Amino acid sequence: MKLAAIDIGSNAVRLLIVEAVIIEGGENFFRKISLTRVPIRLGEDVFDSEKVTKDKVGRLIKTMKAFKHLMDVNDVKHYRACATSAMREAKNGKAIKKLIKRKANIKLEIIDGTKEAALIFEHFKQVDLPKDKLFLYIDVGGGSTEVSLIKNKEKVKSKSFKLGTVRLLKGKVNPNLWDDLRIWLEALPIGNEKVIGIGTGGNINRIFKESNKRFGEQISIYEIETILKHIQSYSYEDRINKLRLKPDRADVIIPAGKIYTTILNTLNIEEVIVPKVGLADGVIFNLYQNFVEKSL
Repeated sequence: MKLAAIDIGSNAVRLLIVEAVIIEGGENFFRKISLTRVPIRLGEDVFDSEKVTKDKVGRLIKTMKAFKHLMDVNDVKHYRACATSAMREAKNGKAIKKLIKRKANIKLEIIDGTKEAALIFEHFKQVDLPKDKLFLYIDVGGGSTEVSLIKNKEKVKSKSFKLGTVRLLKGKVNPNLWDDLRIWLEALPIGNEKVIGIGTGGNINRIFKESNKRFGEQISIYEIETILKHIQSYSYEDRINKLRLKPDRADVIIPAGKIYTTILNTLNIEEVIVPKVGLADGVIFNLYQNFVEKSL
């Protein structure tokens, strides 16, 4: 069975297509067929003027039409399309949603930060996390950052902050929000327990890649800060030409690093797991779970 997830973020738009494979004993796994990413950067408009410009609406519609064709040729049976921070703040977000349905025949949901965090967390139900440890899940996007305290694979506390990479680049983050973030973190029911970080998002994935670690290994806060200092020592152009960063990654990776390291240092978190998952993965798992429940 083929499933697809569309993630319309503040920095990029993604289509993930997977095949759900059921093996002997009723177990299942997901085989990735394709991941398509288009860096439209809707937040660049919205965080400035509270609207998506005509040009970017046009690009988004073209992208959604292409995604629809890709789903059709891959014989996708079930899909779910979700838009996050930029679209939920855009004054013309609802109009764009209707336009996408009419022009591309894709039903779009504009979800709030709480729902976004919940969907991303869906994927961790499959991850074998030790039950006796505390984890702080951090997902940094273009428009918002979701933070959750996890124990026994359950969320103890969770919050979405209007603190994102594109928002920072546009100078649209209230300085007091950093204090709000620290106060919220320091009030978490952690006590003297050691906390392990879980970082998701394209920027932490790239930082992890720069560390040359193997998938599954943890990266230390020291390594993260060292890599960020190295990247920051290059100009924007050299990050692209010499470090081979994508143009829409070369400018946001440093603001993303500031968010991650601020959170990690506030709680003295020394090690981070980077599972390379995101909203699309959570949406896929949620789609599959809903299909299974309806089949019972």
